[in-house]
Amino acid sequence: MRPHVVVDVDHRDVHAADLNRVAAVLREQPDDDDVDMLADVFALLGDPSRLRLLTGLLIGDELCVSDLAVIGGLSESATSHALRLLRAHNVVRARRVGRHVHYSLRDGHVRMLLSTALDHVAHDHG
Repeated sequence: MRPHVVVDVDHRDVHAADLNRVAAVLREQPDDDDVDMLADVFALLGDPSRLRLLTGLLIGDELCVSDLAVIGGLSESATSHALRLLRAHNVVRARRVGRHVHYSLRDGHVRMLLSTALDHVAHDHG
């Protein structure tokens, strides 16, 4: 095993056991803006009410605000607010049908993220 190497990271001495591996990982890391956006999405997903809406969309594919309010156990106003946040962060998309707005998951990436997280939780309980 190689000895620890001291590197200057943001003017701090940090001990790295494998400097080449650390350098390779640092080259592949997403930039700060992408990490910040990802943290925002995970913060949104950390709310049980919003997760209930998203799992409703995962199962129901496309639903109007009224239906999502019932599924999420929220008022229509609270549901609309949650959906605005999710839409602003590209998690859901909206489609107007007459006077109603129908929501669905933004894309397959969101669907896969939710499905994988649900599988993970089911695996931990099973």
